[in-house]
Amino acid sequence: MRAVFGLFASALSLAVSLGFVECERTPAEESLRAAAPPAPRPAPALPTPSSSAEAASADDGRCVRPLPRDPPAAPPKGPDPRCPPDPQGSPTLPIVPVTFADVAGLDVSAELASDPHDTARGLMYRTNLAEGRGMLFDLRARQDHQFWMHNTCIPLDLLFIDEDGLIVGIVESAPTLNDDSRGVGCPSRFVLEVNAGWSRRHGVRPGQRVRLGASR
Repeated sequence: MRAVFGLFASALSLAVSLGFVECERTPAEESLRAAAPPAPRPAPALPTPSSSAEAASADDGRCVRPLPRDPPAAPPKGPDPRCPPDPQGSPTLPIVPVTFADVAGLDVSAELASDPHDTARGLMYRTNLAEGRGMLFDLRARQDHQFWMHNTCIPLDLLFIDEDGLIVGIVESAPTLNDDSRGVGCPSRFVLEVNAGWSRRHGVRPGQRVRLGASR
């Protein structure tokens, strides 16, 4: 997905640098209406997680936000009926395998969003997401990132992942078409979006680790 041109690109880049992703869509939407879906492009290389010895040391004093004991109320099934039409069509993004090291046999095939335009658009307008699929955001900077659900029509779990693969927090069942900012209060570099309730269904929780494979 190519970046939005002109002043819109500058505004969008500033928004991402401040940690507000899945947001600042208002100026970008006008360009999205006129833009044709671009051809897929190679994905950037992802960092290699630390060795187990390095990771154990890095965990000392790490900010990790545990899940509450009780899950949030289950969201309604299916896409939000208020979902707006997609002005462009879903982009074709590289796929990255995300393996959950602490849950045997569990992995996700995630679309990789790594530039400002793809990061800002995210899963907007999608009306379904398969159980083993997701979207991985490489936000390039380690900080307390905040996401919103503007024009996002399916409820999601958001897994905030540090540079070495440690899950530092999970936002569960973020509601659809909602402009409130959500984060976990801990620095991270990546965010993985999956269906709402996926984390608890599969025993995934903060403090566990993921491995990121090569994109394809």
